Amino acid sequence: FQEILNMTKIELYTIAKNTIQHLTLEHDGECGQVGCALESESGNIYTGINIDLTCNLGFCAEQAAIADMLKHGEMKIKRLIAVYKNGNILPPCGRCREFMIQVNKDNLNTLIILPDFKEIPLKELLPELWIDHE
Repeated sequence: FQEILNMTKIELYTIAKNTIQHLTLEHDGECGQVGCALESESGNIYTGINIDLTCNLGFCAEQAAIADMLKHGEMKIKRLIAVYKNGNILPPCGRCREFMIQVNKDNLNTLIILPDFKEIPLKELLPELWIDHE
């Protein structure tokens, strides 16, 4: 991981894009078509790639980056971006959105970088949360 204070959206995009390394795996599996970079609350940067295997096995780049963050003892995400191999910014899927809040409910305030570098808090992507009704 690297520590960069005041990370810009463009710098985070570049880190995510540079994380991409597409590989073909056994049995038609693939990995590395999507790269993710996240900035933790403390300013550390963590990255991950996706893994797509047969039989619906694998995980998203966001989950890999979050696992990298957790490995270093952090749980709060300040900002997150996922980039496809063609350079397009991808919003996190529903599973990744839920994953972030189950790691730490404060991640509802995570700024998600969307196409055109628009940023919105995760809570705007997850209206009517089930955890609000427990």
